[in-house]
Amino acid sequence: MCRFLAYSGDPVFLTDLVCAPTHSLVHQSLHATEAKTETNGDGFGIGWYGERTDPGQYRDVCPAWSDENLVNLCQQVRARMFFAHVRASTGTATTRANCHPFAHGRHLFMHNGQIGGYHRIKRRIEALIPDALYEARRGTTDSEAIFLLALANGLAEDPIGAMAETLSTVRDLMQAAGITEALRFTSVVTDGETLTAYRWACDGRPPSLYYRQTETGLVVVSEPIDDCKEGWIVIPRGGTLQATRGGTVTVKGADEARVRIAA
Repeated sequence: MCRFLAYSGDPVFLTDLVCAPTHSLVHQSLHATEAKTETNGDGFGIGWYGERTDPGQYRDVCPAWSDENLVNLCQQVRARMFFAHVRASTGTATTRANCHPFAHGRHLFMHNGQIGGYHRIKRRIEALIPDALYEARRGTTDSEAIFLLALANGLAEDPIGAMAETLSTVRDLMQAAGITEALRFTSVVTDGETLTAYRWACDGRPPSLYYRQTETGLVVVSEPIDDCKEGWIVIPRGGTLQATRGGTVTVKGADEARVRIAA
């Protein structure tokens, strides 16, 4: 499983969260502690919002722990909102196009999880993506397909409802194909202003997800980035987190999240 980090708040240098902490995302790319695999070396990516509406991106297939360009870039870039992701592939190729976060217009999206038996329903899922959005598909991952289909379902207007509809559709396709593997979806999406994080799974076993809010900003992580778990709050299984830049943070439980992907 992958590991990721999202930040929203006062502008900070990316290195302060991505590289510097004792259990930073770069460290997790080699020594994750709450993932199925300790190593997440199938590429990495960062996406950030600067002076423009649309985000910048840097993605590569090198392991995060060995890329000096990533370290140098993080030391120079300061942003009010950014995503960072280290990848452990669940079966698709290790290519730059398959590295997270994915971008479309002003949106950034990254994912940790899987669509069980994806290869058996990949064509059916892709057929649901409208042509105008399918033209933006560059990779082969289930994550990018979910992102584009959710955009088609109204992600920009209703991040929770659109994603719930998308995953319910995917779950229906899995059941029709007789797939018994799980659909697990821990993810974050933003338009540069509002951030939404999801921790969903059809078997009640979504990947880990935490958040910490301070006076200067909000950090959402797959696992704590320091040696101290104090101050880190677990997002409940089946729950969501929503936050506006400089505003309030709202965490909803499974019933409030309006998602029904359970078996």
